[in-house]
Amino acid sequence: MADVQPFRALHFDPSVAGDFGDLVAPPYDVIDAEHRARLVSRSPHNVVNIDLPEADGDIYEHAAEVLDEWQQQGAVVRDDEPALWALRQDYTGPDGRSLTRQGFFARIRVEDYGPGRIRPHERTHPGPKEDRLALTRATRANLSPIFVLHPGATLLEGRGEPFADVTDDDGTRHRMWRVDDPDVIRDVQSRLADAELLIADGHHRYETARAYADEIGGEGPHRYVLACLVALEDPGLTVFPTHRLVKETTPAQQEGLADALRRDFEIDRIERDDIAPPAGNGLTTFGYIDAHFRQPFRLVLKDQATADAALPGQPEPYRRLDAAVLEALLLKGPLELSDDDISHLNRFGYARDAEQALALVENGEYDLAFLLRPPPVEQVREVAASGASMPPKSTYFFPKLLTGLLFNPLSDEE
Repeated sequence: MADVQPFRALHFDPSVAGDFGDLVAPPYDVIDAEHRARLVSRSPHNVVNIDLPEADGDIYEHAAEVLDEWQQQGAVVRDDEPALWALRQDYTGPDGRSLTRQGFFARIRVEDYGPGRIRPHERTHPGPKEDRLALTRATRANLSPIFVLHPGATLLEGRGEPFADVTDDDGTRHRMWRVDDPDVIRDVQSRLADAELLIADGHHRYETARAYADEIGGEGPHRYVLACLVALEDPGLTVFPTHRLVKETTPAQQEGLADALRRDFEIDRIERDDIAPPAGNGLTTFGYIDAHFRQPFRLVLKDQATADAALPGQPEPYRRLDAAVLEALLLKGPLELSDDDISHLNRFGYARDAEQALALVENGEYDLAFLLRPPPVEQVREVAASGASMPPKSTYFFPKLLTGLLFNPLSDEE
């Protein structure tokens, strides 16, 4: 059963800290050094100072000191009463469509993964969890939300003047409203009482929250994590693929790949602009290009039985997942990548869109690229319900949630 609770949020006070547009940031794991510098230059209160801290000494203690200083200044304040927070995101996706996604911020109880409670959909890496756990210990707060899907339709919509109204660097408009009506909150909780939740983004942060809760022990605010909940039936919920790239291939690996492609896939030449395959539910399909020939191809698996044989013991939805089939048949096959290589980006990389993938191959930084179809949201749910976890970065939920709109304190201490 989903335990979804309102919370006494920590948040910036714009009258002291300034405009939210200067205070928020994208998720920490998409910010490089140059981007971080630009964000810091916007305001001394920009959230990267605590969510992606830099210091001569202990960066995590520095983040805690900065957050404490902001609270003493009144730049960050804590609400007197618990509330939920409605969120509306108006955006143009990578596919050019203009859409609206709605959700709400709450705190959800941290539990072990399992049926009827909360499920992951992707495998995680150890490094980010260690970093986020150290930051959580120091600040005793969730500084950024995880992204969670719930069954059914949208449950909460904002009304009137928003508390925050921000347009980010991608052109997405984020509006947020405080909702403290007890009847509305009880209705939302009642409708989610029997729901199974699915983590769409933020697996590392959820597993960090679970580790922190167990480390502290007992009951209290540390048993919850900040989340933005979005309905599976929300018309603005879209998912995009993350494309795969490989470099430093040997002649033997290249020859093995060519043999595997000829044996297991139908191969058709296509135009450069068509390299990213459209969404579909048929046999596994990829776009492909390499740095030697620079000719785009469409690859379609000849027979599902080939994927079934390569993924023995895996549930049926997983065996039809493009990212899983690519990993089993090609990445771990002729290209000889291990789980460790994929986890630590050794000879391996990702691209968010077709143009980035093409550029990285055409400039010689990578030897080849596989461009994936966007997985349907229903397929993500089916894989999770089967008990399997997708390969890392199998999905790209757009737009991202901003960091800095709300923080969730993990202690009752003021």
